[in-house]
Amino acid sequence: MRHVLIMAGGSGKRLWPLSRQDMPKQLLRILGGKSLLRLAYDRLDGLVGPEQVWVCTGTDYAHVVAEELPELPPENILGEPEGRDSLNAIAWTAAVLAASDPDAVMAVVASDQIMRPTSTFQRALREGFEVAEADEHALVTFGVVPTTPHIGYGYLHWGEGLPDHPDVRRVLAFKEKPDRTTAESYLDSGEYWWNSGMFIWRATTVLDQLRQLLPDTHRLVTELAAQPDRLAEIYPKLAKISVDYAVMEPASQGRTNAHVVAVQLPITWHDVGGFPSLRGQLPWDDHGNAVSGTTVVVGSRDNLVLNRAGNGRLLAAIGMHDTVMVQTDQITVVCPLGEAERVKELVAEVTARLGPDYA
Repeated sequence: MRHVLIMAGGSGKRLWPLSRQDMPKQLLRILGGKSLLRLAYDRLDGLVGPEQVWVCTGTDYAHVVAEELPELPPENILGEPEGRDSLNAIAWTAAVLAASDPDAVMAVVASDQIMRPTSTFQRALREGFEVAEADEHALVTFGVVPTTPHIGYGYLHWGEGLPDHPDVRRVLAFKEKPDRTTAESYLDSGEYWWNSGMFIWRATTVLDQLRQLLPDTHRLVTELAAQPDRLAEIYPKLAKISVDYAVMEPASQGRTNAHVVAVQLPITWHDVGGFPSLRGQLPWDDHGNAVSGTTVVVGSRDNLVLNRAGNGRLLAAIGMHDTVMVQTDQITVVCPLGEAERVKELVAEVTARLGPDYA
């Protein structure tokens, strides 16, 4: 049976103070009145039923996820007692699925991405499912056709296509986030796609990769699936590592019996990881200002101005350019758009000086 796992465990510190410890970015209703998690779920409409959708999130957020997605069976919301990176959220879910459905094929999608059109996304997922169902050794990922030499994304170097699926290519290598010159060379070559961080495989296949590459992780998640009451004991023992480093890169290098392929994904794709990417998803005024809430800007251009404060508080600016201005009931943040990726550093400094009340 086909299943989809929505990864919803990150806290989204680069969107602080909109995202806080008690309200991660995937649950913020900042785009058209819907949360990023809700948008991710809605994109699955018609692919699988609610019983086949799973969400892995932090334990503290599980009840909020249940309220946001009331269609899901409660047992389909897996709450991590602590974050252990992407591999373990995936491995845990795979072990749960394999225990009840040995033929389960699972897609892994993110809760903080914007993809348009949905029809193209769904068509690619269906093709990925077909490949994984036909080949028990396939690890399927998705390569977004790049439109710019983006330096904030990883890349896939692709090779020959599959005989029955010409838009599905063998993955020759995973490339880290490049510098500008390297990114431009990738774009010019036409042989690289952005690494979307989405996957499809049989649950037993990814578990078999762990048996070969990280046997301790395989043992622990298998125990956890069989004894869920030991979650608080077992989960912190899992090695903290991403699925790319743990499985996808070694497999692409021939270190296991699997092979990595990528489905071409020709869509408009945005990873809403920080304020610059969020600005691109909001409507702009005639001067390039993305504004929301009770705000007034004069003589200003190309800003992101968000006011989430209550009690009638106003956020006003004059003569500001290329700047992030965000206000909540408790916190106001101002920084150049070009420095917005450093907000995570700011959160760390605020926490060190003032304690966790502001995190």
